[in-house]
Amino acid sequence: MTAIARMTLLTLVLGLSACAVQRPPEPSTPLPPIPPSTPTTKPVPSTAPGKPVTPNKPAKPVPRTSASFAPPPGGNSHWDAKLGVYVLDNQTNTFYRQRTYYRWNNGWSRSVSPNGPWEETTIEGVPAGLGRKFN
Repeated sequence: MTAIARMTLLTLVLGLSACAVQRPPEPSTPLPPIPPSTPTTKPVPSTAPGKPVTPNKPAKPVPRTSASFAPPPGGNSHWDAKLGVYVLDNQTNTFYRQRTYYRWNNGWSRSVSPNGPWEETTIEGVPAGLGRKFN
């Protein structure tokens, strides 16, 4: 056998021997039973009667990205779950989803670049959330 084959066989045998399951030895004397736990009394919080305590809820952070759609390349944007698109932060009424930019300027237009060229489209050519927002 060659040296490589021997090393491979030895590695395989040692690797498989590490996978062998061994049973722990049986104890020579039986262990005493575990006593049942007694119920503990929880301390009552000390609040003045008649004053309900309302915890402050932290504000939900705005998600910056979507789990389903990739953000626009090279642009500052944030994901708007209600609209279902990325909103470009530095361009008014400009949105992005699935390699297409959408712009509202008294009507809808779309482009493959945030700088145009823009082609006019109807409401059927934009994501549903956008159509609901501006119409």
